[in-house]
Amino acid sequence: MRIGIFGGTFNPIHTGHAIVASHMARFTDLDQVWLMVAPLNPFKEGQQMTVTDRDRLWMTEMVTCRIDGVSTSAFEFTLPRPSYTVDTLRALREKFPEHEFSLVIGADNWAAFDRWRSPDEIVRHHRVLVYPRMGYPVEIPNELRDRVLLVEAPVVEISSTQIRDLVATGQDVSFLVPDAVRDYILKKKLYQPQPS
Repeated sequence: MRIGIFGGTFNPIHTGHAIVASHMARFTDLDQVWLMVAPLNPFKEGQQMTVTDRDRLWMTEMVTCRIDGVSTSAFEFTLPRPSYTVDTLRALREKFPEHEFSLVIGADNWAAFDRWRSPDEIVRHHRVLVYPRMGYPVEIPNELRDRVLLVEAPVVEISSTQIRDLVATGQDVSFLVPDAVRDYILKKKLYQPQPS
């Protein structure tokens, strides 16, 4: 089975993530797309700590359960931390040798890919499917054109940081996140400023 690994903290998952994941599942040769929820870095942005791993997994599951061919994975939570993408992919190959894994990343990440840990190993073992991001033209060296593909997915410029900031200031995030995620954020009072 051909599986695309679309990783991120999904803090929170938003409509852009859902559109890209759905596009990859429907319009590429992938059989499935796994949204690989990453553990949060405890030293990054104190406001993130109002949200648990369980919250992020549950919000992601709320979205993926409604998209054919897309599911949520907590696989990275089973790995030693920090888990770099190359480590995650290596562990996936070992645990699921019957599957062929491709990496799904945005053009912004492709622009910085040479600074990732062991990018050569990633490309040697996996295809990389790149989706467009505004302001990041995609250049693929000739020698990688059989391993790295630009997928003409819709460009949706929404960021989780923007959503957290809007929620923290009491603004509406309808249409930026799926309704179920918006309702969950409001019910659980996620992304609220912490008393100092």
